[in-house]
Amino acid sequence: MNASLIFRLICLTALWIILCYLLIKGRGVNLWSIFVIVASGITVFVPLYKKYMRNGNGKA
Repeated sequence: MNASLIFRLICLTALWIILCYLLIKGRGVNLWSIFVIVASGITVFVPLYKKYMRNGNGKA
């Protein structure tokens, strides 16, 4: 993993955390908010994990 990839992952993670914070701050903690946070985390981070971590930097 090169430095630009790490920087992009950190920026994406920080943005996701900020958006989750805003969701919790605006709607409070309930089952729907938790579901939205988990679903968005799966949607965002699973493809990135499959592309960069599991296959060794995207190589098959």
